[in-house]
Amino acid sequence: MVDDHDLVLQGLRSILASQPGWVVCGEATTGQDAVRYAQELSPDVVVIDIHMPGMDGLQATREILAANSQIEVLILTIDEKWKVMQAAAEAGARGIVMKSDAARDLVAAISALPRHEPFFTSRASQIIVQGVVRPLGASTVTPATLTKREREVVVMVAQGHSSKAIAAALNISGKTVESHRHNIMHKLGLKSVAELVRYAVRDGLVPP
Repeated sequence: MVDDHDLVLQGLRSILASQPGWVVCGEATTGQDAVRYAQELSPDVVVIDIHMPGMDGLQATREILAANSQIEVLILTIDEKWKVMQAAAEAGARGIVMKSDAARDLVAAISALPRHEPFFTSRASQIIVQGVVRPLGASTVTPATLTKREREVVVMVAQGHSSKAIAAALNISGKTVESHRHNIMHKLGLKSVAELVRYAVRDGLVPP
């Protein structure tokens, strides 16, 4: 397991250690350590985050697989961007799980990978498909189309916040958040959160 946040590692350990016959043989907080531990321990599966100080998870994935092609790599990420999904696949990762889906999908993903079966959560698959059928920059709508509050909601959704968290941060009801999200998607002609994130990045509402 590789992540630079201790709480994330603790959560992953709790999920994986509870599975009969599974052993968490190593933990790392940097890409460099991930590569070294993978060479020393030869795990069946490496679960790795993308964003870490120094060597990122994508480069670490490439180096892990270059040294031992029998290891399977599962990318665990908060990024809902098509380019991230594409880069992970190109690096050699056979699975992608969104961090928000880890509690539900992580066990299934790690069960599939040792059989050399690909595993992409429904959200990751949706992002990949949307990226293919609607390239970045397809929308011509500008941020001025949205109200100030709607832009605030867009930013928080793009940052990965849940409707409940958005409601608490903006001091509005969950029903109001859902109403804003519906209006935003309708105004922008979008059909998924992945498209909304691409819109937010392209128009400078959030950093890439």
